[in-house]
Amino acid sequence: MSASETYREVRMQSKRRHKSFTYTNSVVWNRNRRGKSSTLGKPGMDVGSPPEFKGEAGVWSPEELLVSAVNACLMLTFVSFAQSKGIEFVAYESPAEGLLENVDGKFRFTEVKVEPSVVLKSEADLEAARAIMPEVEPNCFISNSITAKVSFAPRLRVASAGQTRPAPAGDA
Repeated sequence: MSASETYREVRMQSKRRHKSFTYTNSVVWNRNRRGKSSTLGKPGMDVGSPPEFKGEAGVWSPEELLVSAVNACLMLTFVSFAQSKGIEFVAYESPAEGLLENVDGKFRFTEVKVEPSVVLKSEADLEAARAIMPEVEPNCFISNSITAKVSFAPRLRVASAGQTRPAPAGDA
């Protein structure tokens, strides 16, 4: 193999290289089973043990944050795929539930169920969304990072005539 062929092969290999990213977080204990979680440039949030583990109600627990991370990542993976394929949707709302069980003497999440309802702009968008949905969960960074089974069961429908954007959740 000549030097130019070796150089070309090395250059081609380096093009296939994937980027790596680092995310930071800091937690400061406040009192009892409660603290403040923060990251640079974003508002801090109170975190603590859930009441079932002797914590206080009204603060985010690591358990809720894990379920939220899976849910949000699946939504963002869908949005990314939809945008890249030109799929127009008018609503995405997704409840999620994580099951924490004692397995071999240790608590761990064994399953996270995510069941989004997605409203698409047209019949063509509905068909295109059906085509990309099987790729959403396998491409979600967070679901790829946990050992719990992730069940992703989207419900899709076409928007009714005149529906452009729904009221935000909680508005009546």
